[in-house]
Amino acid sequence: MLEVGCGGGELAHALAAAGYDVLAIDPRAPVGPLFRQLTLEELDDPGPFDAAVAARVLHHVEPLGPAVEKLARLAPRLVVDEFAWELIDRPTQEWYEGEHRRLAEAGREPKGPSDLDDWREKHAGLHPSDAVRSALAARFEERSFEPRPYFWHWLGRETFTQEQALIDEGAIRAIGYRCVMWRRRS
Repeated sequence: MLEVGCGGGELAHALAAAGYDVLAIDPRAPVGPLFRQLTLEELDDPGPFDAAVAARVLHHVEPLGPAVEKLARLAPRLVVDEFAWELIDRPTQEWYEGEHRRLAEAGREPKGPSDLDDWREKHAGLHPSDAVRSALAARFEERSFEPRPYFWHWLGRETFTQEQALIDEGAIRAIGYRCVMWRRRS
């Protein structure tokens, strides 16, 4: 298994504990035998890997097309958890910012930004979800697509159920999504 953008390594450790051989990469990856501190572009391991996982990273990757091409060479199957930041509408933003304030006032400072307008301004170069999905579709066939909660990553795990319930009610939008993809045959 190849994990691209492993962050703190939680998924890599879980996959290794489940018996998978794992290589997890990220410029800020932890130190250890599962990890390498580098980008996908810098990765020189030719694989092949049985599958790759890219969680909340492709919207940052530049250039996107060559990165997806490399993923297709490295692994026939790909699981993508992503962030459709451009889908944040007014009700979704108001819920998020209100929840952020509530948690901060309760002394549980969330790791995400308090102001999404400010966040958008500072992250102007991110790929929107249609660009990510289009780049992926050039090399992979989408086997499943699932809109999902995302803000719980920023607010804390305890907000996942509330976010999902509000999405189910149509009160806010799902701005996360998960795709399972198989490499297209040449």
